[in-house]
Amino acid sequence: MASSVLFKVACLVLICMLVAAPQAAAAITCGQVVRYLLPCLSYLRNGGPIPPRCCSGVRGLNSAARTTPDRQAACGCLKSAARSYRVNYGNGAALPGKCGVSIGFKIAANTDCSKVH
Repeated sequence: MASSVLFKVACLVLICMLVAAPQAAAAITCGQVVRYLLPCLSYLRNGGPIPPRCCSGVRGLNSAARTTPDRQAACGCLKSAARSYRVNYGNGAALPGKCGVSIGFKIAANTDCSKVH
């Protein structure tokens, strides 16, 4: 009988821990990534001068993607968007530095986003 009560108490404690545990924040979406970088599209495709709103978007995206899951999701979105929008990877790789932002990984087709922190 005592073991039955102890088991029920242990189950109740486990359920309470699961319910009270902080939930992981949802990762940034590809739609958000694209919206941040849309002002950069002409530069990313063709080079040339960087529109002022572009660097604001780069800084905004960098601020929005602070957690490792967000950075990994943003990396995957950047790679996918680069293919979809036919971006010049050299321009993409140079963009953060030209906007004075360090993102901690290179924007390239072969970047392993699972290793981004």
